[in-house]
Amino acid sequence: LIEPDLARAGLDLRLCKAAAPGDEPQATVALVGAQDRAFVTHRTGPAFPPLTVADLTDLGVTHVHIGELATLIERPGIAEIARAAGATLSLDCSWDDSLAAADIAAVLGQVDLFLPNEAEVARLHEIGVPATQFPLTAIKRGAEGASLLTGGTEIHRPAEPVTVVDTTGAGDAFNAGFLSAWLAGASPEACLEAGNAQGARAVSRRGGFHGPEPEAGQGAPPGS
Repeated sequence: LIEPDLARAGLDLRLCKAAAPGDEPQATVALVGAQDRAFVTHRTGPAFPPLTVADLTDLGVTHVHIGELATLIERPGIAEIARAAGATLSLDCSWDDSLAAADIAAVLGQVDLFLPNEAEVARLHEIGVPATQFPLTAIKRGAEGASLLTGGTEIHRPAEPVTVVDTTGAGDAFNAGFLSAWLAGASPEACLEAGNAQGARAVSRRGGFHGPEPEAGQGAPPGS
């Protein structure tokens, strides 16, 4: 259903695999509270489809982004495949308390760029995994903007002024903006500003995906 929208957004769909007829769909329930929300998901298959080094090198992929920590814990070999293909690796968090028993520090040590939100950074700190121990950590701070921890320093950029309609997808939109700039070799400040701009654009409308606006220049960088 969303393939045409993804294609219009400039995404390379050659590694997208359609579910077989009769496959059970993934079910996700959103639990909304006064200040936050959570998602409960039931998957019917693996967190990540089969992937080989050849899959990446044949397509000229230079970067792999993983949308949740649970995926990398379930499939740690993804990091090795990305490295063998010469690709960099980024990871969003999507924290789940059931993950606390895993060796989080070792898992996160495999990624080039970590993109948690402020609450997830606090939770990781509680279990003895401070965000400062990783090479590059972009922290999403909602209405306060975003910060980048790198080389023992912290760089911050404020959020863009915007009327918030719906925060669904804001974190993923930030990731897209930040990564697009980062992969293009932009400065840390410019990466944060690009992420904040896409986050602001996302929260200004209802729903999690509208595709990029023409002036936003958000076609995916080649090889990502």
